[in-house]
Amino acid sequence: MKSIATLTMNPTIDVSYDVAQMRHTHKIRTDNEWYAPGGGGINVARVFTRLGGQARCYYLSGGPTGPALDGLIAEQALDSVRIPIAGPTRIASAVLEHATGKEYRFTPGGPRISETEWRHCLDVLAEADCATMVLSGSLPPGIPDDFYVRVARLMADRGIDVVLDSSGAALKAGVEAGGLLLIKPSLGELRTLVGRAVQSVDDIGEAAVAIVRAGKARLVAVTMGHEGAVLARASGHAFLPALRIEAASAVGAGDSFVAAMVHALSSGKGELEAFRIGMAAGSAAVLRAGTGLAHPTDIERMLQMVEPLADA
Repeated sequence: MKSIATLTMNPTIDVSYDVAQMRHTHKIRTDNEWYAPGGGGINVARVFTRLGGQARCYYLSGGPTGPALDGLIAEQALDSVRIPIAGPTRIASAVLEHATGKEYRFTPGGPRISETEWRHCLDVLAEADCATMVLSGSLPPGIPDDFYVRVARLMADRGIDVVLDSSGAALKAGVEAGGLLLIKPSLGELRTLVGRAVQSVDDIGEAAVAIVRAGKARLVAVTMGHEGAVLARASGHAFLPALRIEAASAVGAGDSFVAAMVHALSSGKGELEAFRIGMAAGSAAVLRAGTGLAHPTDIERMLQMVEPLADA
């Protein structure tokens, strides 16, 4: 099993709770309150280690909320490297409304990061020791759009594979620079990358394969929510339909997908099997409300429901 590291530039303290009904103005009492460390890379590390892998998570932390995040990470027994900042760590909320079964999510933009702080982050990452670096999540204000490109170059100089799961300008810059092991755009993010509204599975697959053949990434996994997912490789693309399950939450589904797929690849499994396992993990993450992410027993159960795939 190869070790990984994850980077979370905009972590969160994830708070989840239930309410009977959402009502404006009125004070709404909550129950079933949970706190967890969150943000893309932290979530990936949580699931990766649950699956038996070794992961070190690098994350920014600061302000009066920073110690709370540090404590939550310690509770998860994650191998971590805290990178201090002045601004306060953000707090994200997920609220499940029992009356409708709908989940409401509230996510702040995050603290502004100074140039001194993000350059120090690059210095810390230059010492990372791992086989794969997972760059996951949004960039907070103040960090340049090409920050992930800079990190990827540091990793490339040391022979470390890079996985990128972000959005917007940060994702676009990373893909344009190329040389990535895996990217995991949503369908909307893929459309932004290719500049057109791809619709059918074949169109989506062909657009993703073009990214691979241009040398931007070895693998492109496009997640499409209730419509399923597509994996693109140089040899072509594969499609998996979404599992017929009732989703209780959307928190961490993509992160669970990435964690399980990277874990499978790091364990020596084939690309298509790793894709299936990622699909199972993404599905497992939505089974339970809140911020629990995917658990191994649920992943195994979901994997039995995922269609088999075989190389042509």
